[in-house]
Amino acid sequence: MTITAVPAFQHRTVLLDEAVDALELGGERANGIYIDGTFGRGGHTRLILSRLGPQARLIAFDKDPQAIATAEQINDPRFTIVHDSFATMAAALAERGIGQVDGILLDLGISSPQVDDAARGFSFRNDGPLDMRMDTTRGQSAAEWLAVESAENLEKVIRDYGEERFAFQIAKAIVARREIEPISTTRQLAGIVAGAVKTREKGKDPATRTFQAIRIHVNQELEDLEAGLSQAYDCVAPGGILAIISFHSLEDRMVKRFFASKANVPQPDRRLPIRAVDLPQPEMKLLAKIKPSNEEVEANPRARSAVMRVARKLAGGAA
Repeated sequence: MTITAVPAFQHRTVLLDEAVDALELGGERANGIYIDGTFGRGGHTRLILSRLGPQARLIAFDKDPQAIATAEQINDPRFTIVHDSFATMAAALAERGIGQVDGILLDLGISSPQVDDAARGFSFRNDGPLDMRMDTTRGQSAAEWLAVESAENLEKVIRDYGEERFAFQIAKAIVARREIEPISTTRQLAGIVAGAVKTREKGKDPATRTFQAIRIHVNQELEDLEAGLSQAYDCVAPGGILAIISFHSLEDRMVKRFFASKANVPQPDRRLPIRAVDLPQPEMKLLAKIKPSNEEVEANPRARSAVMRVARKLAGGAA
């Protein structure tokens, strides 16, 4: 298989075939109901639809109005797009009279067009307005948040969500600069961070961790993931698949711990007279941990940090 490089503003879906394969869409499952929790630019959605049967349904979610506009171009009666976070999937299914689904895919990454478009404010590589919102129709932009947040909370967000050891210095520098002028562009923020961070890993821009932290906070990404994991477990039917692709350690840690909490059960003292039938049973079975191939990473360096964890809900894990 040959993978070509990705031009700017074009999105290449990470772990495309691996993620769709993980949903096990063959046989009777081809006519099931599935969720693509992050439509993005539709890579996973289109491949899923190509493998589903005529009676199947696929419901996708996204907060980005540009992603919604792309999704609305898909003319397929089996497909529905919801302009909201995957953390609302339980309500969205209930509104459509759906109880449980056969598989759920969550790709937690941001799309290349979001990063490459300077107007979105996600990247420090090109100057643009400091926005960072996935959904530009609602919520507080990064610039608005930086203008009013306390130094203590700035430090906490940058430290906890960016795993940044210079969080105190960066927060202090942000507060000092905003007293002089509004911090409204990505270049301004990147310059402030660069001045506060004295050392950094080779090949990594000083602003990387801070931009990640602010983006996560502005979009409530970890809160959405926590709610989404719980709802995904409830919404998938016994025998169904959960496949989740994460791109940084905070996300992956949450997914790993959630799956482990459902797959691992405490073992009682073997000396106790407990019948096998009365022993606690696991609610999920861990199926796979998959990373992009060297070939995929070479063609698309943004795939480097991706990891997909796959698990099956067991019969004893009925919601």
